[in-house]
Amino acid sequence: MNRPARRRLTAAALTVVAVTTSATACSSGGSGTSTKAEDGGTYTIWDPYPQFDKSSEWAKLLDSCGTEAGVKIKRTAFDTSDLTNKVLLAAQQGNSADVLIVDNPVVSTLAEGGVLTSTDDSKLDVSKVSPNLLAAGQVGEKTYGTPIGANTLALYYNKAVLKEAGVDIASVKDWPSLTAALAKVKAAGKKGITFSAVGTEEGSFQFLPWFWGSGARLTALDSDQAVSALSLWKGWLDKGYAPNSVINNTQTTSWAEFATGDYAFSENGTWQLANAEKAGFEYGVIPVPGASGGNAAAPTGGEFVTMPVQDDSGRYATSQKIVACLTSADNLLKTDTTLSYVAPTTEVQGKQIAANAELKPWVDAVQAAKGRTSDDLGTKYPKISEQLWKAVQSALSGSASPKDALGSAQSAVK
Repeated sequence: MNRPARRRLTAAALTVVAVTTSATACSSGGSGTSTKAEDGGTYTIWDPYPQFDKSSEWAKLLDSCGTEAGVKIKRTAFDTSDLTNKVLLAAQQGNSADVLIVDNPVVSTLAEGGVLTSTDDSKLDVSKVSPNLLAAGQVGEKTYGTPIGANTLALYYNKAVLKEAGVDIASVKDWPSLTAALAKVKAAGKKGITFSAVGTEEGSFQFLPWFWGSGARLTALDSDQAVSALSLWKGWLDKGYAPNSVINNTQTTSWAEFATGDYAFSENGTWQLANAEKAGFEYGVIPVPGASGGNAAAPTGGEFVTMPVQDDSGRYATSQKIVACLTSADNLLKTDTTLSYVAPTTEVQGKQIAANAELKPWVDAVQAAKGRTSDDLGTKYPKISEQLWKAVQSALSGSASPKDALGSAQSAVK
């Protein structure tokens, strides 16, 4: 642990650093890249929340946790797309932040690059964190950090559209019953379901509940279960239950379609709750159903609070205090309300539901959710995901059958 961090990067991580050109950031005070030797009483925190300035509740929480630990906080906020490269570059230079908050799929990349301390080294207590959420930060037998909260996908539904079509939402429990509901909606002159199948990570993210809901695994993209999931989506397009626009839809444009009030269902996330309240029609939420019933595992979004490797390991004790403060039960409740996240512990989830009963289906969805890098996929996930979204695009556009598209995807991964 005392080896300089700049020497710990793997070849794969160095490749990412080599292609880094620039990174933009906003800071709540001064430069976020100055060396820590200048002020041992100041601890640096990097996060992906540039929407929150120094007057925000989030920035105030960081400062208060610093005060509780007896130090000052220097916070820098980066766009998510910039943060990973910035972290890798800082590690190469031996100038990592003391506390790093990063999108959960990135944790395995940074861990395998030797950038992060494990909880064995950092002494972070993760015993109360739900195992399915913690798994996104696990590589091999070790855990790297702790989730600050989670979001995931579920199905929003328009109550008026379903009522007009004679659909009881309680009847929607599996794929056949959902498809039957879509048929009724179309017969009633309305539109069925909208989602994002765009050729990016967003497309894979939205397809994963159906992929996992079929019983498929990311290590076998061409399994019969996987083919059934892609065939479900393709069948919806062929029958007019879903629009052809899903091929190019992002989660934002997909939501815009649902917000017209013409669609029965929309697959989207907790981040649309505020927009749902403004939609002008009554809505409800159910978890994505599995093929044969139950809740499908949807992918987890949200960030992990981690502690990067430092040249001076004596800083870990104070960093641990800061992280423990940020992820305490009381602070998680405040933070996850601000971020529209479901808390990572059942204790705080219960408090969230008590404060807002409408969060119950989201808590259910998060409890069934799964990290994209779980199953010890680690840095293999990005390549798998790319082939998955390419297969979805190929099948939905009609250029290949679901079976052939996924067969090609599996061959490319190998």
